[in-house]
Amino acid sequence: MESLGGRALRSDAERTVRTILEAAERVLSRDPAASMEQIAEAAGVARTTVHRRFASREALVNGMSAWAARRFAEAVAAARPEGAPPMVALYQVTANVLRVKIDWSFAMDRARDGDPEVARVHAEVLGQCEAMFRRAQESGLIRPEADLEWARRVYYALIHEAAQSRDEDADVLASRVVDTLLGGVGTGRGLT
Repeated sequence: MESLGGRALRSDAERTVRTILEAAERVLSRDPAASMEQIAEAAGVARTTVHRRFASREALVNGMSAWAARRFAEAVAAARPEGAPPMVALYQVTANVLRVKIDWSFAMDRARDGDPEVARVHAEVLGQCEAMFRRAQESGLIRPEADLEWARRVYYALIHEAAQSRDEDADVLASRVVDTLLGGVGTGRGLT
């Protein structure tokens, strides 16, 4: 059962919260200055229901960020980065993460590492990503001399840029990210 602010929610309350969070993402992505009333209307609930679940707009945005961070962690875990073949894991993590970053772009852009839940998720995902890159290097997918920290940072930057292409399919974007990461964009000529 999902929790919000440390307390467990009943399934009907959890559905209501999810509906509010999803509506808030849609509304705030289009208009970051949208009111709580506009969010309630988009969620199909009374404004008082939104205020009962989220005391303020800041609490709602923080709730969205924590929700998106959990979806982010679930997306990485679902790709089985520690057990799937390295190429499969790299592609699947990329596609899954892009889906979350595209679907929850407003919340992901506002996630702060100062939030303990967001910081915990980011640390967990960082560990999984580092292990996935080590496995990729050990399997020969990444050159043995490659700086894995640099490769991971470039990978994150590629994902960030790909997520800006909200109208494109996440699988197509994932292929571009992985191809660019592993093959680069140059011919290799001119390098000594």
